Amino acid sequence: MTKAELIKKMADAAGITQVAAGIALDSAIWEITDAHKTQIKGFGTFMWKIRKARTCRNPRTGVDVDVPESTTLHFKPSAGMKGS
Repeated sequence: MTKAELIKKMADAAGITQVAAGIALDSAIWEITDAHKTQIKGFGTFMWKIRKARTCRNPRTGVDVDVPESTTLHFKPSAGMKGS
């Protein structure tokens, strides 16, 4: 499903315009990515995880490589979202 398709479905379900649904979706995405941890009951939890800077070895050349710190957004589905 594309973002445009999701906006259309949201607009139809809520009885609002696609522009209003697009603004609502954009603001929801902004709030999820702005907070450190966002939990939506019955859906799941969005959480930023930080991987510390480290030194790794290139297996082909054997040279040590410094890998900088990185931050990624993770999603953990709630128990109701997980398939059997």
